[in-house]
Amino acid sequence: MNTLCYRTTKYLLCCLILVTCTVICNGQTKQLLYVSTTGDDRNNGSKEAPFANPLAAKKAIAVLKKSGYTGSIELIIEEGTYYLDQPMLFSAEESGEREHPYIIRAAEGHQVVFSAGVPLDLSWQKHDEKIWKAAVPAGISFETLFANGRQLIRARYPNYDFNILPFNGYSADAISQERTKNWKNPVEAYIHALHSGRWGGFHYKVVGRRDNGTLQLTGGQQNNRPSPMHETYRYVENVFEELDSPQEWYLDTAARTLYYYPAPEEDPGKLHFEVSQLENIITLEGSEQDPIHDIIIEGIHFMHTAPTFMKTAEPLLRSDWTIYRQGAVKIEGAERCKIRNADFSALGGNAIFVSKYNRAIDISGNLIENIGAGAINVVGSEKAVRSPAFRYEDTVPLAEMDTISGPQTIQYPSAVTISDNLIRNIGRIEKQVAGVQIAMASEISVIHNTIYNVPRAGINIGDGTWGGHLLAHNDVFKTVLETSDHGAFNSWGRDRFWHPDRAAMDTIAAQHPTWVTLDAIKTTVIRNNRFQCDHGWDIDLDDGSTNYAIYNNLCLSGGLKLREGFFRTVYNNVIVNNGFHPHVWFKNSHDVFRNNLVMQAHQDIQVNYWGDTIDYNLYIDTASLQEDKKKGIEAHSIVIAPSFIDPASGDFRLKDTTQSYFTNFDMHIFGVTNPRLRKIAEQPSIPRLLTQVASNRNETFVWEKSTFKNIETLGEQSAAGLPNIAGVLLIGIPKNSPLYKSGLKVGDVIVNCEGKQVDNFHELLRILENSQYKESLKISIYRNQQIQPVEVQR
Repeated sequence: MNTLCYRTTKYLLCCLILVTCTVICNGQTKQLLYVSTTGDDRNNGSKEAPFANPLAAKKAIAVLKKSGYTGSIELIIEEGTYYLDQPMLFSAEESGEREHPYIIRAAEGHQVVFSAGVPLDLSWQKHDEKIWKAAVPAGISFETLFANGRQLIRARYPNYDFNILPFNGYSADAISQERTKNWKNPVEAYIHALHSGRWGGFHYKVVGRRDNGTLQLTGGQQNNRPSPMHETYRYVENVFEELDSPQEWYLDTAARTLYYYPAPEEDPGKLHFEVSQLENIITLEGSEQDPIHDIIIEGIHFMHTAPTFMKTAEPLLRSDWTIYRQGAVKIEGAERCKIRNADFSALGGNAIFVSKYNRAIDISGNLIENIGAGAINVVGSEKAVRSPAFRYEDTVPLAEMDTISGPQTIQYPSAVTISDNLIRNIGRIEKQVAGVQIAMASEISVIHNTIYNVPRAGINIGDGTWGGHLLAHNDVFKTVLETSDHGAFNSWGRDRFWHPDRAAMDTIAAQHPTWVTLDAIKTTVIRNNRFQCDHGWDIDLDDGSTNYAIYNNLCLSGGLKLREGFFRTVYNNVIVNNGFHPHVWFKNSHDVFRNNLVMQAHQDIQVNYWGDTIDYNLYIDTASLQEDKKKGIEAHSIVIAPSFIDPASGDFRLKDTTQSYFTNFDMHIFGVTNPRLRKIAEQPSIPRLLTQVASNRNETFVWEKSTFKNIETLGEQSAAGLPNIAGVLLIGIPKNSPLYKSGLKVGDVIVNCEGKQVDNFHELLRILENSQYKESLKISIYRNQQIQPVEVQR
């Protein structure tokens, strides 16, 4: 076709669309184009003659816009499943206008699915008594298989068990040579394992077998805190010899043969099979210079994206995360775009990824469930960060430190609203994920979301850059279900001032006190939320988290933790059956903890300085208050009778506040308000109020004039960076002790002595008794969250 003919065709197409698809609404011109499974891509897109493929409709609209049309456009998708053979990539030229947005929506009352997969028409035959097989079309490879809408299980060991966490089944012998020697061809098998400290997970692909029988692996980059894989929490999948359970499958890619173990009485020939293909369904892509803007996506159900766990590799500064900038919907370089009232399920990777420069993005009213990775990720570019570092142990030399506050570019998300979303059953594959993940961003509002059944945090803030976030009226529970040392809400703040060596960090903070807020330039507010974590803390501000205001929150189980950081003001929170967990505070931290209702004495660990104010709090028993007063704090705090309005239903407002420092707040406004989501959202289990609270006094032991105690709590494990709750903590050491002269310090944790594991002081004593004639002892300690050897001269 010559150039003149092509231009003529485009002109005629635009005229046809303008004539047949234009409506007048409130005096404004609006173009309505339709897509139907019964349509034809040669049609003009009218309701009477719809397109068949959303991609064809998108191209027609792009032509219309290039013709100069600037009015409103609605692309209306009618009932059905649309299998896309490529992602829908929208560029800045396809933008709507502020007053005339470009809307892509499901027709009113219609169920519309955008699938990243393809259906398979298979011819099945028996392979053996239990297993069937079918040839797969050429060019088709996949890692996820669905039958009649149900996701099937890739052949694995140990077998899938819904009731077991993590991984729905794990075994220490998953890749033992005793087992792997029976695998004829393990290449392309995957190994999934937790971090040795259970700080997320790792994923590996088998690429060969060595002469000695061990497996050759690639991968393991999915966690920014490297470690060996956990010795117990691991499983393997995609191994033919492990195809031994109903609804398991295995794809022999070389032979293009699919094997399936059907359930009893199930006929594979009568099932509708679908497989994942694409990683992404819709991308809105512009730049800060030429943003895509004013596009609304509404009412679509996104399904069947391919797993992306082997691509999760980009480190997020010095948090524990690595990420892959992809999702079923990806937004980058956008302004005033909205994703609302959509569904995301049966996805292999992330649901929504808001990447780099974005402004005024609205993500609301969505259901996100049963996905492989994270729900909503809002992550800026490292190019916006001054003096960035990317691993826990990395530092920027002080002489090279950029001391200008705030970002250095605008390549980060700001003014993003995440509201009224129901997020559940995420991280089915990847474990370092969150319902909402925020990193290198500013002024992100997370409001009225319900988040539960997650392997790690419900909401995570990865760093202090650049604060100003608002978390309000969220309901976050059933969290940290498959990992450890984390919270329903978690944050890190390993920003410019932060150093992995505590002594160095103390010096930096003392000499350069203004550096602590060079990145956390705006206060992040956490208020009026309900948090619950039975496997960590309800609110966990971890390493370096700085510049927070935390108030009017209901903490149902795990308490509230503030590790090292600055300028945290915590007040008017209710902490049920738990209390306050301050860990390794800085001098002059300017922290404040006041007017809170606590039910335990403070669980402080290595706190020598108590901030600006730790006072005016409410206790429910005298012993806990007296214990804290001995620490030189809580001079004006009082004991009250725990008389709540309706604790059984979760209403922990005080019946009488006239004699207390506490102000009641509404305890019935947590979570989603959207009617369609609220009726299907679960509620947290309200704990029975404990009337007897355990003391936090601990038994101590003496060795070589130095005082020790056992590691007994998750807080002590977290403070030391230990992989589990075990070891012996040094809490007092005089200068005349041989241990002091050998270099030990308060806060060190002995985990090994003379080559033997030390879980508690009694085990250490037994080892010492058997080594009493040795002039020196070789021990291993944890210091600054890293293991290191020490030789003790006796």
